[in-house]
Amino acid sequence: MLKYIEGGVCAAQGFRAAGIHVGVKTHAAWKKDVALIVSDVDCAAAAMFTTNVVKAAPIHVDRKHLADGKARAIVANSGNANACAPQGEENAIKMCAAAAKAIGCAPEDVLVSSTGVIGQTLKVQVIEEGMPALYEALEHSVEASDAAAHAIMTTDTVKKEVAVETVIGGKTVRMGGIAKGSGMIHPNMGTMLCFLTTDCAISPAMIRAALKEVVSKTFNRISVDGDTSTNDSCIVLANGLAGNAEITEQGADYQAFTEALMTLCTELARKMAADGEGAKHLITCTVTGAADEKTAETVARSVISSTLTKAAIFGADANWGRVLCAMGYSGAEFDPEAVDVAFASAAGEIAVCEQGRGLPFDEDLAKKILTEHDVEIRISMGAGSGAATCWGCDITYDYIKINGDYRT
Repeated sequence: MLKYIEGGVCAAQGFRAAGIHVGVKTHAAWKKDVALIVSDVDCAAAAMFTTNVVKAAPIHVDRKHLADGKARAIVANSGNANACAPQGEENAIKMCAAAAKAIGCAPEDVLVSSTGVIGQTLKVQVIEEGMPALYEALEHSVEASDAAAHAIMTTDTVKKEVAVETVIGGKTVRMGGIAKGSGMIHPNMGTMLCFLTTDCAISPAMIRAALKEVVSKTFNRISVDGDTSTNDSCIVLANGLAGNAEITEQGADYQAFTEALMTLCTELARKMAADGEGAKHLITCTVTGAADEKTAETVARSVISSTLTKAAIFGADANWGRVLCAMGYSGAEFDPEAVDVAFASAAGEIAVCEQGRGLPFDEDLAKKILTEHDVEIRISMGAGSGAATCWGCDITYDYIKINGDYRT
């Protein structure tokens, strides 16, 4: 019943998007740097933001604008984070006002996001001057979502865009999203902007509950480099145009909505982890047999965040001792002598540790397995039924190159 479709943030009924170049950071006309997503009608809205104590100005503005659980549009720029910058909140408010004027809604019904260099004054005037053209570019199309997805990219090498379709309350419901994230990615959340749209009818309270549940098991389970950004934002808008009975409580319809949202966000999270700055491998760490889910998540997070484990995967080195080491300092309580570890990929699977002790294994096969782009670390803890999956990537020479001159 649940299936992937095209369209990104324009997959759902009543949503239009656009992305253009206005010159926030560079004069290169090919680099889109401002995006706009607009619903034809008011939406139930919710968001999750960075846990970093240092928060960018747009987050403070969005918290105020979301007080009533409603919104109509999202405006976002790349090239400047508008964090720890002069006139930060003032400029974020100006972005909302410019978008609201073009759309014909209240500024409080517009949410705002920024991503890029921290500490520099946002050239808000170029965004204000470019807003009429941005609004005119709005379309309900695959191409429009693509343009918006590219406009929020920074060091990303590929766009992140997904859409799904399901049935809720007898009505076809569509849900789509775009995201950016490549570096400064570490729970909770990754350096990420994620904008989700759906035509499902759902109350602000229930969409907030669903988003909180899903983010905890998707975006909060990825890590690239151990740095948590100042700007992380995951925003969802639901305009109700699918015509289903409004979801106002837990039940079958809420479960179907959450399942679709989980599928959407899991795929976007995987895309972000795979596109870690300079990355050559997507690392999936699946932990089973833990005492409970929290223990499994703690262990999996520690493993995919381990710099030494990342380096081992980069070198296709089956150095499973680094996995056990990362488990050991995770803070989770477990019996090391009950742990099994295996590496797997499209090239096969190989057990390297059993009951906390090393196994003899074929080094050539292990290298072949770890040379694949998608690599899985499978851990069995022999303690219970708790399970969790986290995603990360390897660390490469290119990560240093990219971040050594990020501002230029």
